[in-house]
Amino acid sequence: MADTEPAVETENTQETLKEEDEEDEVKDVEELSEDAEAFKEELAKIVVHPPTIDLTPKETFDPAEFPSSYKENLPNENLVLQFAENFRRQFVHLYRDRKPLLLNPVNECFVEKFVCTTIRPTQLEYKELYDWDGAAEFVADYLNFETLEPPFELPKRLLSPTTVLKRQKGNCFEYSTLLCSLLIGAGYDAYVVSGYATREVCLADESREICPLLKKKEEIKEEAKKKELKKYTVKPPKDLQSKFELKQAAKAKAEKDKEDAKHRTEEEQRQAELEKPPPDPLYGLRIHSWVIVLHGKREVPESFFVEPFTGLSHPVDSSNYQGIESVWNHVNFWVNMQDCSEGVQNLSYDLGDCTKWEYMFPNTDKPLLQIPEAEEDIMDGLDDEEENAEEQEKQLDLPPTWVEPIKISKKDFEMRCPQGKKNKLYKRAKLEKFAHYLMKDGLVSRLSVYSDRELTDMVMTREYFEHREDKLYNRVHNHQTTWITEYFAPGRAKCVKEHQYKASTPGPESERTMLFYAEARVDGLMKRMETPSEMTEHFENRDDFLYFKHTEFGKKPKKFGPQDKSSGQEPRPILKMQMKYHRNKNKKANDDIAELVYLCSEDKIQITYHTEDKRIASSTREFLKPHNWDEKGATLTFSGDMQQTFQVDPNLPSNKQVEMYEMLLSLLEQEGTCMEGVRESEEEVREILEDRIREEAAEELDISVYDTERNEKAKKHRKDLERQQLEEKMRKQEMEIDYLAPFLAQIGDPEKITRQQAYKLKEDCLMDLKQRLIDKANLIQARFEKETQKLQKKQAWYQQNQVNMLKDDEEAYLEYCSQAMFRIHILELRLNRHKDQAPHKYMMLEQTLRQDPRLAEYF
Repeated sequence: MADTEPAVETENTQETLKEEDEEDEVKDVEELSEDAEAFKEELAKIVVHPPTIDLTPKETFDPAEFPSSYKENLPNENLVLQFAENFRRQFVHLYRDRKPLLLNPVNECFVEKFVCTTIRPTQLEYKELYDWDGAAEFVADYLNFETLEPPFELPKRLLSPTTVLKRQKGNCFEYSTLLCSLLIGAGYDAYVVSGYATREVCLADESREICPLLKKKEEIKEEAKKKELKKYTVKPPKDLQSKFELKQAAKAKAEKDKEDAKHRTEEEQRQAELEKPPPDPLYGLRIHSWVIVLHGKREVPESFFVEPFTGLSHPVDSSNYQGIESVWNHVNFWVNMQDCSEGVQNLSYDLGDCTKWEYMFPNTDKPLLQIPEAEEDIMDGLDDEEENAEEQEKQLDLPPTWVEPIKISKKDFEMRCPQGKKNKLYKRAKLEKFAHYLMKDGLVSRLSVYSDRELTDMVMTREYFEHREDKLYNRVHNHQTTWITEYFAPGRAKCVKEHQYKASTPGPESERTMLFYAEARVDGLMKRMETPSEMTEHFENRDDFLYFKHTEFGKKPKKFGPQDKSSGQEPRPILKMQMKYHRNKNKKANDDIAELVYLCSEDKIQITYHTEDKRIASSTREFLKPHNWDEKGATLTFSGDMQQTFQVDPNLPSNKQVEMYEMLLSLLEQEGTCMEGVRESEEEVREILEDRIREEAAEELDISVYDTERNEKAKKHRKDLERQQLEEKMRKQEMEIDYLAPFLAQIGDPEKITRQQAYKLKEDCLMDLKQRLIDKANLIQARFEKETQKLQKKQAWYQQNQVNMLKDDEEAYLEYCSQAMFRIHILELRLNRHKDQAPHKYMMLEQTLRQDPRLAEYF
């Protein structure tokens, strides 16, 4: 009872307290009711909705599509996950101010997997993926990136590289895992990096970066070689210019250059200030992942970063990356223990240094740097050999990767981009990429350059082509100068290498420049420049030593009246033709022409010869054409005043009148040939332009005979072969051997066979086979006897005529005997084999008849 009384008292006290509280509340309500009614009404209007947090990922996958390695963990994998969890707890306990590590995110089937086992080293069969730049470019083009949500937290899920390839999209960690798998498979020492980067890198914003196609390669400047002063060289003339004036002019020029450089620097700083990105509120907190390739393997001289979103390389001290938390590959996991307050500029990437990189598994492939200890006894290590051996036995082996093999079909590899198209924006430029054979004209990429950041004023367009039958691989259109330049690969008709013309005047007899593959042309033409009034051609490696040819044209005469279309286009009149020749060592300098000029408008011919080594002037000669030189069959008159000669060497004998006359005839004939060459050049230009118009209209692409998907002829041939094989198979099935068919036909093909008919069918079929085997043996025996008789007759003939036989007849006899013995031997082998196989064939047929469903019930 004593125990129950206090309990009753406490209950009574609680009731009294409740009554007192209720009375106080009633008093408060009575006191505040008049003043607080309006306030209560206002508060009643406010409705608070609790936030809904969707923890499920946006995209889900069907577990039935994946193998068991995706949906469950092996005992070794569970052990590694426990090891990683223990490592994470120790890391959090020791470094509470650091961000968490990405160790075991879930995969497609929401199963935790260790990040090192997500890497699948793979070497694919495409040669473009063997080098790091080709693999990085492929990953950047093939996938569409997804940003991390939120950008300052690690992803909860990490998809396998095979799933990422199927989806063709992924976040930065999935990009890096796929790229690292390809690089490790190709032999590089590559690692996935988890760290922090700028907003532009995390969002793949390259609008403030220069397009890689516009970056000029660094040209190595060769130092000008100083001329060696010889002892007996001619002294240069004295410089009579004022040194003071030269010094003042150089000083004024230097001041002007300095002022210009200052203005240019100020303008660049002002422009950079305008283009500077706005401040980032999450600066230094944005999580990003990229790939680092360490030096050593594949002859990599220096370590470098690879940005997976762009496929470009960056130095290890790049300001785009602001810190590193951890790195890993398919073997081990390392945590960065270095200070990243200044970004990644002063970081060491020696993963074997335990003071700078903390590894998870002791079985690392990096040689560890031992820390020296003071007064270390040399004999201490000998006592611990057994303990070290036990520790090595207890080391945890990393399980194999759980990811399926990475495979990329040839069709997907050729597409390169999602749906075959991808656009990238750069600083005042836009790059468009297309899959091969996607565009009808073979366009694979187009680079548009603008003068403003808004990309409204286009300056230049570069187009890159592949697989074109006209061998065009690049076209540059300058919209400011309206010049279009086309570049062709070798193998084209007319051997055109480069064609430059104005977009406003693409027709013939306009301003243009053509370059040719001179080694592939018979005439050795290397370059042709044309304007409405001139044409200049450059040659190389010609037998006649011609290397320059210049032609001047006049204006076409105006014709009144209706134009005759049948007569064709009127050619431009030729006013002057100039040709230059290299030195021919087989001729004397006074006889070797250096320059030949035909003044067609003045009826003159001017010749300049090469200069001798010991001369400073050249011999010249000028001819006046006869008045009737252009008449066919006319006799040309020649006199001494029709030519003028300047001979450098006065001791040389002068040419005779007949020699001058013959030289004039030769020059006139050569002039006609030269005019024909000019007209042929004009005609060649027209043909090239007509071919270009026809090729642009046709838009035909070159398809390999081995490309059975796109080559219609190869596809049709393959389908015909498949159809023929199917028809042959069906015909064989229809004509399948039925041993009882002819014997059943003899008794009328009854639906039901009696016992007596079954026995008779069996006996008849076996008897027929037996007779056929006997007939075949008799046939082989008859052929054997026939060949033997022929050989015996030949031998008898040889015995009779052996004395008087010639050597050729004897050789023919021996040859015949050899062939006859070969045939007899073959027939003997066939007969013996037939005798051995005949009983087995008979037994097989008897067994087949017993198992035949039509006769089986009676046997």
